[in-house]
Amino acid sequence: MYLMKRNMLIKTAVGLALCIIVFMIPACIKNDFPYPTVKLYITGMTVEGQVGDAVISNEGQKVTLELEETVNIRKVKVNAFEVTEGGTASIGKDSIIDLTSPYKVILSLYQDYVWTIEANQNIMRAFTVSGQIGSTKFYPDTHEASVNVPMEKGLGNIEVTELKLGPEGSTHNGVTSIPELMWEKKGAYAVSNVKVEYSDFIDEEWTLYVNLTDINVGINSVDAWTNVAWVNGFGREGESNGCEYKKDGEDVWSKVEDSELTYDGGNFIARIVHLEANTTYVTRVFSGDEYSEEVRFTTGSEEQPENNSFEYTSGTSPLYLFGEGQEMWWDTGNTGSSTMGKNVTTIDTNLKHSGNQSLLLSSQFVGIGIIGKFAAGNVFAGKYLKTDGTDGVLGFGRPFTSRPTKLKGYLKYNSGVVDKGGDKIQNEQNDIGIVYVALTDGDGVAYDDGSKWSCIIKTKTKQLFNKNADNVVAYGELVLNESSEGNDLIPFEIDLDYNSTNRVPSRIVIVASASYYGDYFQGSTSSKLWLDDINLEYDY
Repeated sequence: MYLMKRNMLIKTAVGLALCIIVFMIPACIKNDFPYPTVKLYITGMTVEGQVGDAVISNEGQKVTLELEETVNIRKVKVNAFEVTEGGTASIGKDSIIDLTSPYKVILSLYQDYVWTIEANQNIMRAFTVSGQIGSTKFYPDTHEASVNVPMEKGLGNIEVTELKLGPEGSTHNGVTSIPELMWEKKGAYAVSNVKVEYSDFIDEEWTLYVNLTDINVGINSVDAWTNVAWVNGFGREGESNGCEYKKDGEDVWSKVEDSELTYDGGNFIARIVHLEANTTYVTRVFSGDEYSEEVRFTTGSEEQPENNSFEYTSGTSPLYLFGEGQEMWWDTGNTGSSTMGKNVTTIDTNLKHSGNQSLLLSSQFVGIGIIGKFAAGNVFAGKYLKTDGTDGVLGFGRPFTSRPTKLKGYLKYNSGVVDKGGDKIQNEQNDIGIVYVALTDGDGVAYDDGSKWSCIIKTKTKQLFNKNADNVVAYGELVLNESSEGNDLIPFEIDLDYNSTNRVPSRIVIVASASYYGDYFQGSTSSKLWLDDINLEYDY
């Protein structure tokens, strides 16, 4: 009996020990299988009161929003928020966020990624007085605004002709019209205070200054392009203001036509056209009988895309758009599609505008049987950097410092019926083609090999070109909604819309695609786009 009890106790103790060991094993096992690295991106975002599309920078992990001036920037409602599939975010639809300073968002899957959301809110302000010189200067951070008036006018009768210091609908000293202002004279200037209120979030005290000046006419700046120059001048509001110019060394002045002048109070901008490239000119502005000092400027060079008639090619699969011994300027999706034995972009010696051939962009299914992907016929200024699985990584943009006014060329488009549709364009619709051009500035976006580009395209993560990106200086596009008429290539032109006259580009982006939604692998396998003789113009 004693031996039986003793054996049972031993078995129980062993069992307990085994159980303890079993439960301890998971705590001792090291996980040698690391989580996969999945890079997360914000792929879309809209907020209440947003103007235009969000500017998404995958490299900078930043979203920039433009807000209407009537939006409470401290309480911005998120209408839509999209991230890479499988990821989660610290905010979402219907979140209320404060965008008075950069807002941090955390994207999570196997790792965390910190993104920043920033907002720009431009309030259109106005403060003008009768007979002022030049334009008003606003200082929103200190809530101050300042105008100049001629010395001989004095400060005895200050007539405010326009006043708007807050969002549309704001009150100034309790009224929506121009209030009666009390001016305190302090030697060479007068000062007045205005209380600005809007809704429940604007309550500001502004200080207005009216200054006496003995400089009644002058030039603020000159922006010289290639065949065009922009002269920013100032004079007396209400006077006959204008601009003259001549070649350096000549005697006869030419007056800028009134149709080339735009006014903002006493400020005005003169657009001088039909200038010669690489030439020095002299300009001056006038207000009534008074003239400014003379300012010299030199126009820039006229640059053109290399191989702009697509006469030079090399290789077969892939087919490259440069000749033997030449450097690449244009590239295509051929590097990716040629792995499946197809070039989506080829040449056509039968249909052309000049020379021996034109460029033919043919959208098609690239693959074997049902395994493969839709590929749009395309060409772009840049380089196909690598293939990521079945997706491409492209560098857009070639070095370029001139400022053209339009892109011209010849094309023919055959719009096929969509047979590779999706959420962007549905089957049975007619396909859409596109040609666009953009100028960008800045140092560029760096790739792994050290090369720099206007932007880097990654179709896998839908990291695509954004015409509203911070580095875009000018943009223009031609959307082809239907097939071209006739059997020949027809002329086209695209005007470049600049957001500033004084920004100097560092690169140019030119892209053409037979299928507008090719980046989403949607379109028609029968769409074709012919291109020839691509040129840039520099005059208006």
